[in-house]
Amino acid sequence: MWLMNYITNNSLTAPEAVKGDLSAGASGGTAVDASGEHKELELCFPYGVVSVPPSGERAVVLPLEDGEVALGVLTHGAGLEEGELMLFSKGGASVVLKNDGRVLINGSEVGNG
Repeated sequence: MWLMNYITNNSLTAPEAVKGDLSAGASGGTAVDASGEHKELELCFPYGVVSVPPSGERAVVLPLEDGEVALGVLTHGAGLEEGELMLFSKGGASVVLKNDGRVLINGSEVGNG
């Protein structure tokens, strides 16, 4: 919501985000193939979260005044309820924060109390 408000208030025409297939660039940068190839993109994550998305994921790119940024990859619900959080890796490791206070690591409950 705040992003759309920012875009609306700070530009004459709202830029159009695109989505496409993510790939690692030749120089280690991130690229997305959408309506055209978007190269050497910065990645955008919440503070304290860093990730290198694997090639082949569907990513969203937003043009900015001074370049473009990859906002992240499109995800699936993964069986989560509203308000729950999952961190996962390409290799299958996962941490799930459940609404009832439970923490699941690779499907096993930890910290029962």
